[in-house]
Amino acid sequence: MTEDTTFGFDDEALATRPTVYQSGLFEGQVVMVSGAGSGIGKAIAFLYARLGAKLVICGRDPAKLESCAEWLRRLGSPDVLVHPMTIRDPEQVEQLIDVAWLHFGRIDVLVNNAGGQFPQRALDYSVKGWKAVIDTNLNGTWYMMHAMARRWQGTGTRGNIVNIVATFQRGMPGVAHTCAARAAVTHLSKTVAVEWAQHGIRVNCIAPGAIASTGFRQYSPEAVKAFAGANPMKHVGDVQDVAEAAVYLSAPSGKFVTGELLTVDGGGVLWGEVWTIAKPDYFKVNT
Repeated sequence: MTEDTTFGFDDEALATRPTVYQSGLFEGQVVMVSGAGSGIGKAIAFLYARLGAKLVICGRDPAKLESCAEWLRRLGSPDVLVHPMTIRDPEQVEQLIDVAWLHFGRIDVLVNNAGGQFPQRALDYSVKGWKAVIDTNLNGTWYMMHAMARRWQGTGTRGNIVNIVATFQRGMPGVAHTCAARAAVTHLSKTVAVEWAQHGIRVNCIAPGAIASTGFRQYSPEAVKAFAGANPMKHVGDVQDVAEAAVYLSAPSGKFVTGELLTVDGGGVLWGEVWTIAKPDYFKVNT
């Protein structure tokens, strides 16, 4: 990554990223993306729009959503529904599904990307801070999954859920709260992938590693610099890597894939370590 892409691509660059997928792949389909106002969520929405999907985008920042929607229309999405809300409120989630279904008459793919955390030692967490992360990253994701699956089951339609989690497999020092939530979402997804298969609903997860995006801004410059060396490929990924993974899982290419965790991290879970806070002296190796 060059210096000017430390925090991801600008909209112009994102709109023209190369893709292996053919235009029209999602023509006639409706895709809902949460947290679409920035970062990975915006990249996912951009790619689906380029592939012909109609979009429902939601998040907490109306201005960011409207900016994203303008681009989605320019990229060829025939219809974009913008719905500001928080996934932490199950009533707002139900309203979102109702409004989207009334507008389009269908939803084919749900991408649960909305989430958030803050770097801090676990010993320093407040009850409020812990609940805030769990309520968004676990409970909010579940509210979206549950409401959408019930709508599909109730209308006899098939659907796909893609949950964006994180590389929790070896722990995540500095963000224990999100590690707990993301691990829970992953195993929740594996469980309901079995339960909901009879209804034609597939459920999968994507675990991004160090991905250059606006999300990097919450970490110290030292942490961001270290991210590139935390995998054997020795560089960070980009948001298009995650977007293309989401498309793979929700397109016909993933028709026989459910209950899986697709890790997009350059091999980071196999090698290296990531500290989102200052690494304690105890763990430093003297050479």
